[in-house]
Amino acid sequence: MVLQNTQVCLASSPRGAATSDNFFLRQSPVPEIDDGEVLVRNIYLSCDPYMRGRMAAGTGYAAGFPLGGPIPARVVGQIMQSRHRNFSEGDFVWDFLRWENFTRVTDVRALRRIDPSLGPISHAISVLGMPGRTAEVGMIDIAGVKAGETVFVSAASGAVGSVAGQLAKAAGARVIGSAGTDEKVRHCLENLQYDAVFNYRKEPPGEALDRLCPEGVDIYFDNVGGETLDAVLARIQPFARIPVCGMISQYDGGDYSLRNAGNVVGKRAMIRGFIIYDHMQDFDLYPPRMVARMRRGEVRYFDDIVDGIENTPAAFIGMLRGDNIGKRLVRISDDPGSPTNHPENQRR
Repeated sequence: MVLQNTQVCLASSPRGAATSDNFFLRQSPVPEIDDGEVLVRNIYLSCDPYMRGRMAAGTGYAAGFPLGGPIPARVVGQIMQSRHRNFSEGDFVWDFLRWENFTRVTDVRALRRIDPSLGPISHAISVLGMPGRTAEVGMIDIAGVKAGETVFVSAASGAVGSVAGQLAKAAGARVIGSAGTDEKVRHCLENLQYDAVFNYRKEPPGEALDRLCPEGVDIYFDNVGGETLDAVLARIQPFARIPVCGMISQYDGGDYSLRNAGNVVGKRAMIRGFIIYDHMQDFDLYPPRMVARMRRGEVRYFDDIVDGIENTPAAFIGMLRGDNIGKRLVRISDDPGSPTNHPENQRR
């Protein structure tokens, strides 16, 4: 049987919310490789909020995705063929590849080998990858969380927020979260060690913060922007820190004018946006550090997995809508690297 390479391609730039019409599937031959290259059989495709911005026409902090081609994304896979001396067939790897079954990697300098003994191989693009490191940079490196502080995390059950909240809790902070469903609220309280969580669809953020932290907020880890950020700015403590990871509430083009930004001056607060690509110089030191936290019980993590490459557009759209709990991944082929009885194999 001749193998075919199914690719998920960008048909058009979304106007407003992304829809299935913005994507299409196509079949292409499995690529052949030359000397110094490898062929990766992809296993897990990542769905991340930042990808929505790169699908839009216009400028951003990174180049937009080209129309008509497979969508670039972080991917976990297994080397199927190798003509490079540093990689062998069967090695598990991750890199910024594409939404497709097979990827020809012509430049292996960024290709990272995965150690399956550290946990499920999917964790290489979730808790042991960019989402986890993003949480660490924001909560520890930028915010400098300390024991006794009050911390608020929006999108508290998501790929980044779920780690950020647990890192704050491990540091001795009191941690408040927001989420969009009652199921997510329960998940944060029962599995992620939050002290209190509110459903922002049922209770306005300002009212919830007045109820749960009447003395104000020392650290706000911002994943959503908009109304929630504005509510926090009205309730910050002196010298508050606000690491801004994302603004998913505004990714579909909705603008929001902050009314309480002036409070930053009087409270001597710090707001700092950050991009994880600026913090890659010592990335290889991060996974063992996070594995140690997980084995001490400080961090639990849940991958939210959808099966089938044909379901990738729907999985991505659902992630933007908030359907996921944890890191949204699409599994497109068999995973021989993650035994179901692995102690770190937390899955929904």
